[in-house]
Order: sequence, then structure tokens, then C-alpha cells
Amino acid sequence: MRIRLALPVMATCLAAALPGVAQAQANTDGLAGADVGTLRSEIGQRYDAALAATLDPSVVNADDSRFTWASEAKVQCGIALGFLKSGTRDQTSIAKCQMASDLMTRQPAPQQAAPPPPPPLSTQACRGDLPGMVFFDFDSAVPPADAGQTADFVARNAGPCGWSSFTLTGHADRSGSEAYNIDLSRRRAEAVASVLASAGLPRASITTDAKGEQQPRVPTADGVREPQNRRVEITVR
Repeated sequence: MRIRLALPVMATCLAAALPGVAQAQANTDGLAGADVGTLRSEIGQRYDAALAATLDPSVVNADDSRFTWASEAKVQCGIALGFLKSGTRDQTSIAKCQMASDLMTRQPAPQQAAPPPPPPLSTQACRGDLPGMVFFDFDSAVPPADAGQTADFVARNAGPCGWSSFTLTGHADRSGSEAYNIDLSRRRAEAVASVLASAGLPRASITTDAKGEQQPRVPTADGVREPQNRRVEITVR
């Protein structure tokens, strides 16, 4: 459900946020070498602008793709910020945050007799073999609310990027027994497979695997609850 707020309030929020996005776009090439503090600030500006855009009635009701890209930017920039809080650079979500926020701020084409062509696919969407991750709550195999947006991104770019097979690898943190965590990570992978299939990917092209607590993104002691380790990684070929 889209939240609709009064136009004067949202116009003020969007006006305040969009200059930060314009500045972030100008420095896109320098983000790769930026320190974590600078990167957190740049990504934070993009997140704030995307959030404001998804609440702006002029964007929500527009007959163009700005709301779609704003929603994608909010999700991917939010994931990137989550990693940056622990000092981790997640290049996948950073690249997708840049791509979506750049497309979000493009001015819509003038009205024409024929509909304008869709925006060209950014090569950043096809970089690497890890187009997305889904993070889970503690001891849960229920996909979070933003899992559908991640699945839509993968399904939408599967054809243009030439992705034909998808492997979903479930992981767990080190809280609980190893046997339990293997089963939990398997159930997480199967849950994300169902979300991807609902987004339009052939179920036969999706395989699942479970690693339990064996391959953490953040190494921890046994028994530690680490949010970044409760995940499903989506890899493509």
C-alpha cells in the first residue's frame, strides 16, 4: 500500500532531499575509492531522497518510472547502509543503489504521440554473479517485506543480463546447533525460491543450497546472533 501525505509536506521533503542526490550523482565515479564515512554519507543522501520520492504524490501518481526506481533505490540504499554501519562495503547493493537513484532523478520525457522507450538497462545491474541478498529475522524463515522487491529486480533483469539459472544459498548465524541451522538455512532458501517464482522466474531454473553457520559474512563466536549472517544469497549464471 502506498502512503499518501499532503502535497505541501512532501514537496518540502523532496526539495530538501533531491539536492543531496544530485551531488551524489556527480561523485558516483569517486564512491568506489571513498572512505566508509564518506560513502555512508553519500548513500544516506540517496536513501533519504528515495524515501521522500516514494511518499511524494507527484511521483506516486506520475505516468513514468520514477516511483519504481525510487522504491528500488530505497531498498538497495537501505541494504548498503546496513552493511556500512558495521564498516562493510557491499558492492552489489552500492552499485544497485547508485543505478536506481540515478534513474529515479532523471526528468521524464515530454509527452509524445507514441510512448517513450524504457530507460536503458544500466550495466551495473549485470555486474558480478550476486544480484541480490535477502536478510531474515532471528530464527525465522519468513521472507521480509522487501524480499519481493529484490525478487522483482532479479526477474526484471534476467533477460537483459542473460541470467538463465539461479542458485539460492541459505545461511544462518551461530545461535543454535549446527544441525538446526542447516535446516533453518534450507527453509530460508526455499522460501526465497517461492518469492522468485512468484516474480516470474521459472521454478525449474532455481536451485537451493544450505550452508547453515559454515560461511558467515561476519565471523563471530558460537552462539552470537549476527543479522548479516541470517541471509539467502542469490547467485546467477
